[in-house]
Amino acid sequence: MKPRPFDYVRPDTVEEAVALLAEYGDDARILAGGQSLVPMLNLRIVEAQALIDISRIGVLDAIRQVGSKIEIGAAVTQNKLLAWPQLAEKLPLLAAALPHVGHFQTRNKGTVCGSIAHADPSSELPLALALLGGEIVLKSRRGERVLAAKDFQKDMLTTARAGDELIAAVRFPVTSGSGVGFREVARRHGDFAIIAVAAVAENKSAVRLGVGGMAGKPAVRQIAGEGAAHAIAAWADELEGYEDLHASAAMRRDLFRNLAPLALTEAIRCAA
Repeated sequence: MKPRPFDYVRPDTVEEAVALLAEYGDDARILAGGQSLVPMLNLRIVEAQALIDISRIGVLDAIRQVGSKIEIGAAVTQNKLLAWPQLAEKLPLLAAALPHVGHFQTRNKGTVCGSIAHADPSSELPLALALLGGEIVLKSRRGERVLAAKDFQKDMLTTARAGDELIAAVRFPVTSGSGVGFREVARRHGDFAIIAVAAVAENKSAVRLGVGGMAGKPAVRQIAGEGAAHAIAAWADELEGYEDLHASAAMRRDLFRNLAPLALTEAIRCAA
């Protein structure tokens, strides 16, 4: 299939982009990498009166440290972040998770912010953002607002972004010295995860554990190192999960019971 006709606009600045969003509102779609958007347009799952291409706005194609957070602009591709020399030191969880995001070819075009904007509950980057307690920078003609990850992703493919807002950047807290663990099961490497589990440990007594693919958005919980097996089993029983052609809810809970201890143990072992 082919998408319905649309206007294609390529602004040179963020100000031009937000002006276009103010004009078109919900009838516009932001195009950065297009790895999720273009297939959905072709299948007419979504429609757009205008595509606003921000991929060549230079100020959005930057990775910078802002205080205790790493800010990743909306035009930064997943492979650019993966190749960032300080990634393993400052954002070790992303260093572990990014190789599971799509394939090398799609990561060349797919953006970090695009994955956050798409808000697929099985996607690795929204899980990492939720687990680390990151934030999203939204800009519009009305000004700028910053939302915590837990307030941004509302449900499957649903976020708190208003129609006239541009996701200008996402910010991940620096976690130098923290131990991390990441595990997922997918039908093929690079596919969306059937279930993904991530863990971050600042010390050996407590771990933040996150799971994606179980509900409409990632779930996060603090797990004590002592008695972790019991806590994980109890949490698994609480997780409802959802059914699709890839797995049943029961299978997802079983996968979580098996993957969570592995991610947790790895995070504790790597903790400084």
